[in-house]
Amino acid sequence: MSLLFRGGSVLPALLCLAPPASAQQTAGALPLEQIEVAGSAVAAAGGGSLTVPSVAEQRRSLNRTVGSVGFVDAAGIQNRYANTLRDVLKDVPGVTVQERYGQEVRLSIRGSGVARGFHLRGIELLQDGIPLNLADGSGDFYQVDPLALRSVEVYKGGNALTFGATTLGGAVNLVTPTARTALAPTIVRIDGGSFNAVRENFQVSRVVGPADFLVNGTVTNADGFRQHEVQRTQNVNANLGYQIAPGIETRFYAGLYFTDQKLPGALTLDESLRTPRIANPAAITGNQSRQVATERIANRTSFLLDIGKLDIDSWAIHKSLYHPIFQVIDQDGWTYGVSPHWAGSFDVAGFRNDTILGLRAYAGQNTALQFVNVAGQRGAQTRNSLQSASSLEAYGENRFWFLPDVALMTGAKLFSANRTYSDKGGLPGNLSAKFANRTYEGVNPKIGLLWQPLPDLQVFGDLTRSRDVPDFSDLVQQNPANTTFVPLQAQRAWTVEAGARGRIDRLGFDVTVYRAEIRDELINFSVNAGLGIPAATFNAPRTRHQGVEAAVSLDLARDLTGVGDSLTLTQIWTRNDFRFVRDPVYGDNRIAGLPRDVLRTVLSYARGGLTLAPSLDWVPTGAFADHANTLRAPGYALVGLQASVSVDPGLTLFLDARNLTDARYVSDVSAVTNAAALTGSAARIFYPGDGRSVFAGLRGTF
Repeated sequence: MSLLFRGGSVLPALLCLAPPASAQQTAGALPLEQIEVAGSAVAAAGGGSLTVPSVAEQRRSLNRTVGSVGFVDAAGIQNRYANTLRDVLKDVPGVTVQERYGQEVRLSIRGSGVARGFHLRGIELLQDGIPLNLADGSGDFYQVDPLALRSVEVYKGGNALTFGATTLGGAVNLVTPTARTALAPTIVRIDGGSFNAVRENFQVSRVVGPADFLVNGTVTNADGFRQHEVQRTQNVNANLGYQIAPGIETRFYAGLYFTDQKLPGALTLDESLRTPRIANPAAITGNQSRQVATERIANRTSFLLDIGKLDIDSWAIHKSLYHPIFQVIDQDGWTYGVSPHWAGSFDVAGFRNDTILGLRAYAGQNTALQFVNVAGQRGAQTRNSLQSASSLEAYGENRFWFLPDVALMTGAKLFSANRTYSDKGGLPGNLSAKFANRTYEGVNPKIGLLWQPLPDLQVFGDLTRSRDVPDFSDLVQQNPANTTFVPLQAQRAWTVEAGARGRIDRLGFDVTVYRAEIRDELINFSVNAGLGIPAATFNAPRTRHQGVEAAVSLDLARDLTGVGDSLTLTQIWTRNDFRFVRDPVYGDNRIAGLPRDVLRTVLSYARGGLTLAPSLDWVPTGAFADHANTLRAPGYALVGLQASVSVDPGLTLFLDARNLTDARYVSDVSAVTNAAALTGSAARIFYPGDGRSVFAGLRGTF
């Protein structure tokens, strides 16, 4: 999904076409910016600086991508209860975000990590263009604060090559505000509602000559819809920028993120629909939780050159995890890296040409201990290991305008990724020391065409290669061969896509179709040595992911009750068709985990400071729970309403009501191989969705 517009201020266009509620970020709601390739990539007028361009310039740069992308102006989530990434990304077609509990979600783009039952696979999360994932590629969402965002860029699949990411899912770049892009110098907010949710947020920013600074802090407390779902978080994001000289700017980022999340666990399908508020008994007896403390520091220094701009990024992230589940997972580690990248435009034999070149080098070490879980406390130690990962990457992308309105895009990424693991052993049940070392290498090419026949219309098509390298959760598993590393190959795929985005009169649209032919997809299987499957996660020989990513926005009426009001209808559709291909066990079955169709309809009315946006989230048929396709979750429909009113130029009241019919439904599943064979606690693989809830808040800007 892309928000597209032509010139002028962002805010007046938003007020005319969609309210700052759930629908205003839909694709095609605003016309495309005319592509400009002459000159250097610098911040546009109206905010921003060399290190962090204005939101308008971010949008323009994104829309130059030859491929499917999405953009969210976070101004639109300021007047609603945004607690998770789903609240931020639910209007982006092709992005499936399923809530589990608290801030824990399943995030998937084009089926990335479709059968992964925990955390993040196949998508690179970045904050301000700098990676958040651990060095082995794994990640989670506990340091993402929706109230600390200014915009979000979604690069699907190989279109994330602009950051050096070439996984199946692509990349999501979470851009925080600076004093030069902030919505106001001072923001104070309090909201809360159902399930004893209370949240306070503040933001202070100032520009002082060549320097600027911003500090944003959020404290969240909520009991949750289910038993044993208490959430306590404290997040602080800050940045300090300084213009060293004309054309040279540096910006330091710092973040502190603390989370204490109780885990209610999964239920059976019957329990999810009859008694959705209960917790899994094992979650209570084991006092299962996830306690995370993360500190992040990063820097971007930018140089405006005669041709283009050079950014040099560096970062270090410290993460401490205490995670009592089946055992107590106790980890502490660092991730650090550096990445120079250059982007510029110049003429080649009289033709326009845009080029991006970059390098990334990053590494990390993680001390991984395990203990017997005694009601959430450490019992006897069962593992003492060290995980080390490192990667070297070089990438480039070029757009050559061989016609005034047609560009040929070519690109490639070269990478070498190492995984090293050592287990000291000497513990009951784990006496022998173990060591393993594996390096994955490859080249991922990309080619495509972009045609812009009109200022408000773009048509594109491209072919990309992706590779997903196994992380430590994949490599270090129990297996009958008792090898330290499971012999996993990197998942690789060729993805072809075609689409169009733009606006025709009152109709805005962003539509893409894609098909990915995948070899060695990392997926969950039953252990079967006879079939060459020695662990719970192994490579599926062949799979296919294909689908539709569509968002259409129609401006139904203007000036209904007076000058300046509008009525807009938005439809978002994500089609997920993910299958095995002649698999020796599952034939051509559907891959379990995600529903086939996810639809969202929003009717939004805006007039002055008033917005109303009723919505319908509809999943006609639920996801299969198993690869054998014997059991699936039922479909569901959720009715919601978002409203806000400005009672003063700097004061806004808002309401966010969800699941108004109190429907009982399954929001996510942990995929298994054959649900028909499961009995007792093993059948607890479903996560019930939240019941009826109402949140309200007050936001002041000064």
